[in-house]
Amino acid sequence: MIESSSLPPSAELQSEPLPMPVRSFGRVARSVIGYGLLVGLMCVSVMVVFVPAALIHCALRNGRRAAWLALAIAIAADATYFGLSAPGAPDVWTYFAAVILAIALPAMAALPLVERGVSFGRVLVFLLVGATIGLAATEAGSLTLTSYSPYAGQVVQAKHFAAELVNYYRTNGMQADVIRAVEQTMGYTLFVLPAGMLVQLSFMFVLSLMMVGRLKTWRDHVARRGESESAGVYLFRYLSLPDWLLFGFILGGLTPIAHGMLQKIAANVLTVVVFLYVLQGLAIFRYMLVTVGAGFIATLLGWALLGLLTVTGIGPLLLGLAGLFDPFFDFRHFKKRKDDSHESHSD
Repeated sequence: MIESSSLPPSAELQSEPLPMPVRSFGRVARSVIGYGLLVGLMCVSVMVVFVPAALIHCALRNGRRAAWLALAIAIAADATYFGLSAPGAPDVWTYFAAVILAIALPAMAALPLVERGVSFGRVLVFLLVGATIGLAATEAGSLTLTSYSPYAGQVVQAKHFAAELVNYYRTNGMQADVIRAVEQTMGYTLFVLPAGMLVQLSFMFVLSLMMVGRLKTWRDHVARRGESESAGVYLFRYLSLPDWLLFGFILGGLTPIAHGMLQKIAANVLTVVVFLYVLQGLAIFRYMLVTVGAGFIATLLGWALLGLLTVTGIGPLLLGLAGLFDPFFDFRHFKKRKDDSHESHSD
């Protein structure tokens, strides 16, 4: 039997979580102010997609309280900016409220999950649920305080875009059946407009989680916790949705037979769930490429083939089916599951 004292010092150190490095108050304060101003700038620019990543990174580096303080600084800075530049524009203020309530606050609420290394798919669904609540709160608050409906404003913009698109096809001599197909597609798009907003937000959350998973701060965090094996949990290829999401797909199946508000709810749920399963199918495809050791050229050809299938409409269908049936077949560990019957096999 080997005594612990006979182990090399490096092995003993690796068996225990690493201590968090001590940083001076001044350095932490400068970091928090910097993050606050950065998040504030992101909120009023196209970089809003990385607001969750910035807040999570701040928390991993400085702690949760520091991340909340950084968010408060960002809110104060942006409120001052909007107060000076657009004091009487309800659409600007509702946009600002939506960014805070549907993006920033869900990211802050997900901090404990990220710090514990909860799976990619569970964190993503948690963020989307929080975003849904945030969008609903924005709509209700705006109607109560300003009698302005941001959702109605989105509908007006979407209808205007649809009318311009149909008019473009007509003026360019497109066939009548093509124009009818475009009108039907745009009509359905308007019907599931709330789902379209959540699809856009899901892109933000996925990109932010992928960015966090590749940062040195994240690797240092899991090393301090002694959980280095979970360092890759937020790589895209490991995206795996919770099994209970299948109930959302079943609810969405009521769309053809439902009526009124129930049909609209079912259609929006189905759109979001299908999109998430397509994302999971993409993650499975990425995992397969990595598993077979595909090089740069092979990976490029693989994505090009998938893009070609997507243009024909077959690609999204195959990806969605792969994502939908992954809880039953576990495609990423299919060979491992076949070998599990051999007791001599060691993973």
